[in-house]
Amino acid sequence: MSRSGDAKAEVMWFRRDLRVADHPALAAAVAGAADLGRPVVPLFVADDRILAGAGANRRAFLAGSLAELDRSLEGSLVLRRGRPEEVVPAFAAEVGATTVFATGDCTPYGRRRDARVRSPLEAAGRGLALVGSPYAVSPGRVVGRSGAPYQVFTAFARAWAAHGWPPPVPAATVGRWTTRPSDSTPAEVVSGLPGPRTGLVSPHLPEPGEGAARRALERFVGGPLAAYGAQRDQPAVEGTSRLSPYLRFGSLHPRQVLDLLPDTPGTATFRSELAWREFYADVLWHHPRSAWESLNATGAMLRWDEGPEADERFRRWTEGTTGFPLVDAGMRQLASEGWMHNRVRMVAASFLVKDLHLDWRRGARWFLDRLVDGDVASNNHGWQWVAGTGTDAAPFHRIFNPTVQRERFDPDGAYVGRYVPEAGSSAYPDPMVDHGAERLEALSRWTDAKLAAGEAGLGPAVPPRPGCR
Repeated sequence: MSRSGDAKAEVMWFRRDLRVADHPALAAAVAGAADLGRPVVPLFVADDRILAGAGANRRAFLAGSLAELDRSLEGSLVLRRGRPEEVVPAFAAEVGATTVFATGDCTPYGRRRDARVRSPLEAAGRGLALVGSPYAVSPGRVVGRSGAPYQVFTAFARAWAAHGWPPPVPAATVGRWTTRPSDSTPAEVVSGLPGPRTGLVSPHLPEPGEGAARRALERFVGGPLAAYGAQRDQPAVEGTSRLSPYLRFGSLHPRQVLDLLPDTPGTATFRSELAWREFYADVLWHHPRSAWESLNATGAMLRWDEGPEADERFRRWTEGTTGFPLVDAGMRQLASEGWMHNRVRMVAASFLVKDLHLDWRRGARWFLDRLVDGDVASNNHGWQWVAGTGTDAAPFHRIFNPTVQRERFDPDGAYVGRYVPEAGSSAYPDPMVDHGAERLEALSRWTDAKLAAGEAGLGPAVPPRPGCR
């Protein structure tokens, strides 16, 4: 359906919701535009601030996701690049919109950005309508009886499940808009800036887009889900969902996942993993500084190694040449696929923090640069969980032994052999550290930090925030 250049339209601003199905904000935009007798014009703004911090893998996956979204919208997606507080109000004026619709963003940056966009829109007599969120239960909605946010996952998960979530909404139809050209193609609009640490795209990224997301979900539900509880920790087995990139970009909403889960032995375990994602978003909602600051008072006092020797140890970790096969296999999988098995993520992270004594933030930044599913809430709080600096009842004393972890979860060496074929040969380096000695050193540093902090546990309580949209 075409529209003339003089026609007015309402704007649907896509962000981390690159799909058509189960899209409350898109449905609201279509309904609101219909009430006014107008079409909807879909818009995506390549945010300069976000692109500057996004690795090459996420930008490549984003470009592919945008290309499929544009096909789903019959070629009507308008692509612009710049600062949203400048681009969105200008575009709304260009099409004569009364309202810009968007999915709510619960991240610290997203909230600041939306406030900056809302101000000029309202000054021009226009509105910003935020509908829904990227989560089954929006951050801040699940609180304890006192109204305070949960600090421990198990209590949060019970309350989250009891709260529940609505079913998916039907897909909306958007008319074609032919007279508002894009700045460039999806690949061009998200390129142009090198990654923070590398500009190379991993050679084996997952297929992007809403269609690929749905196929991945159906593959998982029809196969690995049944044995998920038993196989999810075995990195050589295709026993996980591989849905994290699609959830990160909103090609798939967690409601759609939860709605499709059958009653199988693996379902409860997998649902718990989805709850972890929502718990970390909730922690970030209430503690915005926890993205890059240790949440635990003792963890904030930990001593990290710095200087040339520390930098060399970090380099060997990133390249997968530590001499510990499971760690190296994970780091090479990350380089090859822009993804790493979750069990191996924990082992690799523990090795960096507790064997090499390097700041968890260095590892978190590296992961964010390389991961297709890189998400600040999940990634950085996962790192804090491993580092013992975040929300965890038994924080620092959990130190993964990379050799024992390999024997337990990759006993026949299939995973290591896939990514580190030289392991066990003379070409493979000796272990760069003595794990037993470094474990004792890590525990000693924790004791010192505990004494320096004067207390263990979480930092000062913060007043609860109203729930995200």
